Amino acid sequence: MTQRASPPGPAPGQAPGFPALPLPVIEEAGRQLRAPWAASIAGLLFAVLFTAALVLVRNQPVLESSDAQLAGQFATGQDLAGFIGGLYLAPFAGIMFLWFIAVIRDQIGEREDRFFATVFFGSGLLFVAILFASMAVASWPVVGVRMLGQAAPSAREIEVTRAISYALMFGFGTRAAAVFLLAMSTIGLKSGVLPRWFGRVGYLVGVALLVVVAIWDWVILVLPIWVALISLYILRRERSRRRTA
Repeated sequence: MTQRASPPGPAPGQAPGFPALPLPVIEEAGRQLRAPWAASIAGLLFAVLFTAALVLVRNQPVLESSDAQLAGQFATGQDLAGFIGGLYLAPFAGIMFLWFIAVIRDQIGEREDRFFATVFFGSGLLFVAILFASMAVASWPVVGVRMLGQAAPSAREIEVTRAISYALMFGFGTRAAAVFLLAMSTIGLKSGVLPRWFGRVGYLVGVALLVVVAIWDWVILVLPIWVALISLYILRRERSRRRTA
């Protein structure tokens, strides 16, 4: 008796009906996504997108208008700034921030302190969640008019929307961002990934987000500036290593 050979199944990582990719290609793609320059690109994109989204959403003409003015502004497309900032730039800023966190954690590896790593990761996720919630609240009037065909909101509704969105971002989001900066600065100093002066600046920025935001809310922009500086530092260090190699 001879056994009948079963047809070969798909190789690991291969979808049925598609040719198998060489394993070295998959591994190389994974290494590229976790490379230091990937964190640099993600950090720089977050800084640009977050700043642009915040400026566009906070400077909409509809925020300071009466009921009669709101109907005309929505009809003539003067809500476009909030539409772009809240529904397009802000979500991609959050995605870039998550990518930045993931690559930084991968670079630290086994050297990370588990306690501060948990605070770092949790506060980063919390900041992104608050960012999404704040921008969703700020964007609901635009979504109702542009996507659902609803009537233009009243000035009172805009005021309530602005207050809730403001409380989410500047009352809670800045605190989560401050904890993120403090935890990352501690991890960077302990692991040696960041220079000492960078970590100390991170502490100052974190404290500023905790305290100064109650006086001047635009202090939140120190977060994208700090992330951009770290990204540029990592990118420059990576280029130096390649030149040395």
